[in-house]
Amino acid sequence: MDDQTKNAIQDQINNNEVCLFMKGTPEAPQCGFSMAVTNMLKILEVNYKSVNVLENQSIREGIKIFSDWPTIPQLYVKKEFIGGCDIVKEMFENGELKKVFEDKGIEYKK
Repeated sequence: MDDQTKNAIQDQINNNEVCLFMKGTPEAPQCGFSMAVTNMLKILEVNYKSVNVLENQSIREGIKIFSDWPTIPQLYVKKEFIGGCDIVKEMFENGELKKVFEDKGIEYKK
């Protein structure tokens, strides 16, 4: 991954408390996994920044290297990689995702 791509990814993570790298947009997700994560964030009414990896092939490939995680979507909260769809879904279902938001001072619907 080149420095420009790495810096672009790092900037999104640094400048947004909750950042979701996804396929498509929250209004028009381009894969079921991205849709699932956006739906969980909508239910919790969390403000987040989405990055559509389909708009930039270097970001799409780079985020996998950056996080050492092979799939998209990828959720970051306060610069910490939380996980992909399966992990976020499990955390949502067992209440851990709310705890992460609480611990990091992120507003959400209680």
